[in-house]
Amino acid sequence: MSYRTRSARILAKKGRRNFFSTIIISTLLLYATFFWILPNLINGLDSIKGLLSPNKKSSQDISENPTLAPPVLNIPYEATNSSTIDIPGFTSNNSKVKIFIDDSLESEVQAGEDGSFTAKNVNLNLGTNNIYGKSVDERNQESLPSKTIRLVFDNEKPPLEVTEPEDGKTYSGERKIKVAGKTEAGARVLINDTQAIVSSDGSFSSIVSLNDGENIILVKSIDKASNISEDMKKVIFQP
Repeated sequence: MSYRTRSARILAKKGRRNFFSTIIISTLLLYATFFWILPNLINGLDSIKGLLSPNKKSSQDISENPTLAPPVLNIPYEATNSSTIDIPGFTSNNSKVKIFIDDSLESEVQAGEDGSFTAKNVNLNLGTNNIYGKSVDERNQESLPSKTIRLVFDNEKPPLEVTEPEDGKTYSGERKIKVAGKTEAGARVLINDTQAIVSSDGSFSSIVSLNDGENIILVKSIDKASNISEDMKKVIFQP
């Protein structure tokens, strides 16, 4: 047998061995792909999708009902000096109403047969409170939010300085004197229970008539939250 013939047989034998090895490896790879790699890949994608997207089922537990009318809240003032308030309003008959402040649920109340309700003793945050409500039907579905009402809780007295008249001063001749000073911008000023004109910067002035003898001039500054500051001056008029 020649060397060339023996070499050809060895090469042919190696080729058959490599062919069978390739088939075995390919079969194992296919098996691993279908029964291990692909299932784990799919599970991994589902996990990522779950992280990126909120659970739809949980969001549907308290779903919004766009056909349900939101409540109408009645808060007729812009500021208050009370830390708790009652919030009346109207909604659909026999619905529940949730009251939210700065997106936090603060109260839940049952409406009457006529749709009226009052959420009592609702706690406020110091400063600006963004208040809105949602109606809730018998299937626990919520309406869209009501109109947001901005309410300021302020329990501090406004600053008040009365620059005129000088306390204890004696006047004669002209019975009318000027009362002037400065307070918080937007506040109301009462001088002996008569409202004075207040400028945009909080300054005010008014003319007051004097009686014979001692005169008491009481100045009050009342801010939007109904906090009151007072300053009293005593002047004497001698005819």
